[in-house]
Amino acid sequence: MQDVRHSNIDTEADFNPESFEDKRGHKGRERRCIASGTVMDMADMVRFVRDPDNRVTPDINQKLPGRGVWVSSDIMSLDKAIKTKAFDRGFKSQVIIPDNLDGLVLVLLKKRVLGLISMAMKAGHLTVGFDQVKSLAQMIPLTYRIEALDGSEDGRGKIRVLSKAMSHELGIPMAQVIGCFRSDELGQAIGRGNMVHGALKAGGFSRSLAPEITRLKGFVQLIPDAWPDRGHELHSTKSS
Repeated sequence: MQDVRHSNIDTEADFNPESFEDKRGHKGRERRCIASGTVMDMADMVRFVRDPDNRVTPDINQKLPGRGVWVSSDIMSLDKAIKTKAFDRGFKSQVIIPDNLDGLVLVLLKKRVLGLISMAMKAGHLTVGFDQVKSLAQMIPLTYRIEALDGSEDGRGKIRVLSKAMSHELGIPMAQVIGCFRSDELGQAIGRGNMVHGALKAGGFSRSLAPEITRLKGFVQLIPDAWPDRGHELHSTKSS
């Protein structure tokens, strides 16, 4: 990660966060965070634009038209950007900050992840159900374990033990746990009443999910405090 806070670029006025170029003159996949002044990978950031009413709007898919500014995808950076009026400097004009902007970002990031889970289900790459996930964990290493926020500790623990054993046997990282969605949210995403257990193995959908999970975990705990077995999960996963 390159820190350009002490470069000859004016971090507050002259730098255009939408046009960062590398030394060869090629437009890079990096942008500067308006909160920290650090140049980062776009995959780890959230883009914001102004709507027609001059309100700051999250552009989670990074496709909305107009000048954009970028913030590291975590709640502390967003709070800092708001408190220090970094959005005004980034847009070069006074803008309106909606109430609960961090909550709006979280909703949209969760929607993005649920959309990818839905796509994985439709493509036949998502395994769901306790028995099915348990069997899969005994046969191959899992990249992601999706566990409902309101799921039972017992079922979650049995899958965790099997997944952990497989990872240890092969000497590979543990499956990352996604536990921030309720069973009804997951069920709606896959077209069922509810979903408590799910799993993704290595492949294209797991690779697509990775950057979205990185952004999401800056705003919500992937392994919730409410889980009695949170300590066990934290010791059995790649990331908290």
